[in-house]
Amino acid sequence: MKLFSKEQIYEGDRITEERQNISSSDLMERAGTQIFNWMHMRMQGAQVPIHVFCGIGNNGGDGLVLARHLITHGYSVVTYIVNYSDTRSKDFLVNYDRIKTVTKDWPKVLSSGRDYSEIVIEEKDIIVDAVFGIGLNRPPADWVKELFMLWRASKAFTLSVDVPSGLYTDRAVDDEDAVVYAGYTLSFQSPKLVFFLPETAKYTVQWEALDIGIDRAYLFETETEAELISKHEVLPIYKPRDKFSHKGHFGHVMILGGSYGKIGAVNLACRGAFAAGTGLVTAYTPECGYHSLQASLPEAMVITDSEERHIESIKFDIKPSVIGVGVGLGTNDETLNAFEEFLKSNKVPLVIDADGINLLAKKKALLKLLPKFTVLTPHPKELERLIGSWSDDFDKLNKTKAFSKKYKVIILVKGANSITLFGDKLYINTTGNPGMATAGSGDVLTGIISGLIAQGYEPLVATIFGVYLHGRSADISLEDYGYQSLMASHIIETIGEAYIDLFKQPEQPEHTEEEQQ
Repeated sequence: MKLFSKEQIYEGDRITEERQNISSSDLMERAGTQIFNWMHMRMQGAQVPIHVFCGIGNNGGDGLVLARHLITHGYSVVTYIVNYSDTRSKDFLVNYDRIKTVTKDWPKVLSSGRDYSEIVIEEKDIIVDAVFGIGLNRPPADWVKELFMLWRASKAFTLSVDVPSGLYTDRAVDDEDAVVYAGYTLSFQSPKLVFFLPETAKYTVQWEALDIGIDRAYLFETETEAELISKHEVLPIYKPRDKFSHKGHFGHVMILGGSYGKIGAVNLACRGAFAAGTGLVTAYTPECGYHSLQASLPEAMVITDSEERHIESIKFDIKPSVIGVGVGLGTNDETLNAFEEFLKSNKVPLVIDADGINLLAKKKALLKLLPKFTVLTPHPKELERLIGSWSDDFDKLNKTKAFSKKYKVIILVKGANSITLFGDKLYINTTGNPGMATAGSGDVLTGIISGLIAQGYEPLVATIFGVYLHGRSADISLEDYGYQSLMASHIIETIGEAYIDLFKQPEQPEHTEEEQQ
């Protein structure tokens, strides 16, 4: 699913009005009606007090359309105008006049804190937030901020129209108290990037995109900065296997890492690569890893450095398809020197994680030696060591983009919604859960991505697909283990189920005998 910027949304509205020969107020009617349909289907006429707060721009106009339909369908509605400016949009005024024709209780105009001091909102009520939309470009006035805080204190369910009011779509929040905390956000046509960033995702517990009929050709043809990755997007990526294929067709992964006490990381990465589908896996470790790997993972081959406790030289005579570097590797000087000599001669695609990234951060001149399309999979602290500190999530993404373009590398920005980034393009993952915050989870992911590259997936595609499979496997494992007991090994065990899940059709609801008749 494409995530459109606010400029693209405005352009989509304009093109839709032009190509469908409708007015902007017609499009607003369509949007507000979709919000009403969503609420009406769930409420079925329930007489719960609904407080609709409308701004004086187009978001407020959407709220007025919604309020009008709620009133005409018999709901208990109180409509408010949050009068934060002297400027009103044309379509707001159109719908302000329309709502007056369906009720004697005209909207209550709020122009200061005094105007809402007597408003009573109870926990059982519903608040509809239609104050600010995507066009917000400055912090709300103090009295508006206090209104938002009043909503929050009421603990009433809050439904935001398009985006929680006070939340910018393209920059960080100035004041957390000046943003609406929505229980649900109904976003027009596509969700917004801010719904998936660590600092701003908290402003909406859930979201849903409503189709308001934006021109299909425009939606299809427009290239966006960000895309949301779910089953629908990864299913076309999958490469089926031929009946007559053999292990040689699916590549050879080398996992290069490990040190005394950290051989388990190599084991997990190797198992991840196998579970992802690679044909062959070789582990390259110090001598201390030989017996444990041979005993615990008989499917893998093992090559060792002569050094017992950590890698001091990297020499092998095989030709792997891809090398996953860094899991459990350590960062001592001898290993750094061996890593540098390895990079100087290496021509094989790389996936670099953990201490491999720390070594690059320790000696940044090595970054110039990375092959194009190398995949880097840092956790937040490792990312900071690479790109420097950041002030907010947008600054982090901008610095990561610049780094990616400078070195022509793919970077995975890990998080609740991990983002695969290459150049200016973002691919936001939708699978995974908090149970993945456990030792070894990243090692497994290194193996999965490496295993996909070995099978012939392009590095960017392998990263997008691998992150999806990794998260989906964890979601499947969650059913048996829960958040607290989920382990990295459990994720490996359900990668096969994650593959099978790609082809499962959604379960159809059961119908009663009366419904079937």
